[in-house]
Amino acid sequence: MSGSIVFLGDGLTAAGRWEESLPTFEVQNLGVGGDTTDEAIARLDSVVGMAPDAVVLLIGTNDLGWRRSDEYVVRNIETILVTLRKRLPHTRLLVQSVLPREREFATTIRSINRHLRQFAPTQHAQYLDLWPAMAEPDGELSAAFTNDRLHVNDEGYAAWVAELGPALETLFLHAPTTTAIPIQHA
Repeated sequence: MSGSIVFLGDGLTAAGRWEESLPTFEVQNLGVGGDTTDEAIARLDSVVGMAPDAVVLLIGTNDLGWRRSDEYVVRNIETILVTLRKRLPHTRLLVQSVLPREREFATTIRSINRHLRQFAPTQHAQYLDLWPAMAEPDGELSAAFTNDRLHVNDEGYAAWVAELGPALETLFLHAPTTTAIPIQHA
């Protein structure tokens, strides 16, 4: 299995050693520490210019730090997916759930992830739910995977890659879908 993959996201993505973890792929890591969904939208031209075989997206946790609503985050991630599908119709898309963090954010993150899981298929994107592998029962990021309940340590990245690897295998098993179901935004 091989192909070119662009990782788009925030500092959680930026800190991943994806090239090392996924050696059969040509990886470009476009994660930027501190990025919000707005900043990811502003960088979509860079992604499109690379014309990758796949885009792997994880974004949204920094929006929560700015106290943006689940609706705001979902709408922006929907915009990212719609834009990528329209401009890269032959590219495989994988959207990952927003990772757990401090308990106070659990309800909002669960809401975001529920919406993403429902929306992803409308853009022929695969959804990867990282919550079961990464969250404590109370909704916090597992203590084994972090030192600050936000950033992921080496053990956390290992758990993440253990979920991501099979998801990428599934993603690359199928030809990319070239059209999306149009979504009417109010």
